[in-house]
Amino acid sequence: MAGVARKQLQFRLAGQDTASALLHWYDRERRDLPWRARAGRAADPYAVWLSEIMLQQTTVAAVIPFYERFLARWPTVEALAAAKLDDVLAAWAGLGYYSRARNLHECARIVAERFGGRFPQTEDELRDLPGIGPYTAAAIAAIAFGARATPVDGN
Repeated sequence: MAGVARKQLQFRLAGQDTASALLHWYDRERRDLPWRARAGRAADPYAVWLSEIMLQQTTVAAVIPFYERFLARWPTVEALAAAKLDDVLAAWAGLGYYSRARNLHECARIVAERFGGRFPQTEDELRDLPGIGPYTAAAIAAIAFGARATPVDGN
């Protein structure tokens, strides 16, 4: 966060409860990202999961075009699960860290086959899936399902 934004946030926090101040700051400063739910709409767990996996060690600017192409080609977790791994790896080319693509495909297959295409909602269940660690599990649980989870990001 830039120094000016940090000072503005610190000023806003004075005299307010922290949660209200942070929510107010988010409402004013949030970025419009393609995987975020629009006002009044529920988050799509597939979109949240896909974005969180792609964002691991990768910038938002780099992820957006890949995210949009993946959703256009594989609009559901079942469609991604049915894809050939070689096609997924080819679509991933340029994003780096190919183990994420292999885990993405395997996770999609498990969600489609074992969970009927619905992502589990708890952090513990999510962490059992390939490619999902503590941060990603907490982020998916909180963003997609409204769970009281705390994803702590080092960026």
